[in-house]
Amino acid sequence: MTGTGTARVLDPERDTLAKAAGENFPVAPFFLPRAWRTDLMAVYGFARLVDDIGDGDLAPGGADARLLGVSPQEAEDRLVLLDAFEADLRRVFDSTPRHPLLRRLQPTVRRRSLTPEPFLGLIAANRQDQLVGRYETYDDLLAYCELSANPVGRLVLAVTGTSTPERIRRSDMICTALQIVEHLQDVAEDLGRDRIYLPAADMKRFHVEEADLATKSAGASVRALIAYEAQRARDLLNEGASLVGSVHGRLKLLLAGFVAGGRAAVRAIAAADYDVLPGPPKPGKIRLLREVGVTLRGEG
Repeated sequence: MTGTGTARVLDPERDTLAKAAGENFPVAPFFLPRAWRTDLMAVYGFARLVDDIGDGDLAPGGADARLLGVSPQEAEDRLVLLDAFEADLRRVFDSTPRHPLLRRLQPTVRRRSLTPEPFLGLIAANRQDQLVGRYETYDDLLAYCELSANPVGRLVLAVTGTSTPERIRRSDMICTALQIVEHLQDVAEDLGRDRIYLPAADMKRFHVEEADLATKSAGASVRALIAYEAQRARDLLNEGASLVGSVHGRLKLLLAGFVAGGRAAVRAIAAADYDVLPGPPKPGKIRLLREVGVTLRGEG
């Protein structure tokens, strides 16, 4: 991860922007109205920080723990940190939060009349990561994505004032797909954290053992499993892509970027012959731009 605890405190926006640059899809691109960019980056800052807490990726020094009122003795306890972060989130809605990124989120919450639920979902997902490292079925994984990914899309729609039940449904498909794609890219990294987001039932179907995921290069069974899960993500992206055509203007381009980022990542995985174990296959900018064009034309 980029940045340090000190940098986050002194200049949280710069640190957050640095991390945003590494995502598969644009977080708050230049073509959006400034007010949208400000609010989307505030939401992203929250999501990035809660993920850093859940993954144990906070910078050394304990600055974030101190800001959240966590003692040095408990600063390495992720569940304690997540509880403190949730308490500070609740201050966003009724008083003044302690952490700079949450103070930056507060005006966004007020301007856009955001509710606590999607933010609490993201915290719950990271809390679950501390307790659950394996998922038995695809439905179990989808339930996790309901917490870990779908709230982000719902927040984008809320910030832009475009939420409807049907748009939320399509957004959930896209966000779940993006989460699955990220899991496929990060199989080796996740295994290093003792987490496997490939459903155990699917691993059994393709005769994949956990030890097969710890090798330097994927064998035929692992590649077949990754291809199967990638197709699931592709199908979700295609089904959710009509969300793009339901909006107009610059929001349409933003949402096309989300879908295109997922599609380009799936193509990168396929181009690697579904061997994700050496490292995450990443799409190039040209491929991403092509996918944006395809998505805007309603193709796929």
